Amino acid sequence: MRSMLRWIIRRKLDSEEKKLGGSMDYLRHIVDTSPTAFFRFASILPFANSRKTLPNEAWFAAQLISVQNEDCGPCLQITVNLAKQAGLDATFIGAVLERRNEDLPSNIVDVIEFTAVAASGSDDPSTRNRLRECYGERGLVELAYAIASSRIPPTVKRVLGYAESCSAIPVEL
Repeated sequence: MRSMLRWIIRRKLDSEEKKLGGSMDYLRHIVDTSPTAFFRFASILPFANSRKTLPNEAWFAAQLISVQNEDCGPCLQITVNLAKQAGLDATFIGAVLERRNEDLPSNIVDVIEFTAVAASGSDDPSTRNRLRECYGERGLVELAYAIASSRIPPTVKRVLGYAESCSAIPVEL
């Protein structure tokens, strides 16, 4: 029974790997170690995808910057691929990743700056207030979820030995 469950999960991971354009080897490792641990990891998906208010641009800007701060390799490429699948164009994605603020709307610049500050463990009340005014309280909660949830896979990969350096992997837009 356990081997059948692992086989089913591995098939799903193969499918996700093709869709996302990135390796799921660290998840295969978790499945092989403990299907229960895999399902616990997968249980973060509702949290990680909890978005009703925040526009795609703000959501993905937060995720891109957060993942870039954590791991600028395969996880970042997957996030770029997801942003493109959600309809964001490469010019916007490139401007976010390269922090070309002059090419971005001020609300997205605020998202980028706030995400970078949050990743450093600092605080920026004035930017938080501008984001709250722009997206509302629910939007601010969703921004927190976008930032926090995007940090989980790179951390798990790093701990398990599956992280790759950004110098080894160029991000394709």
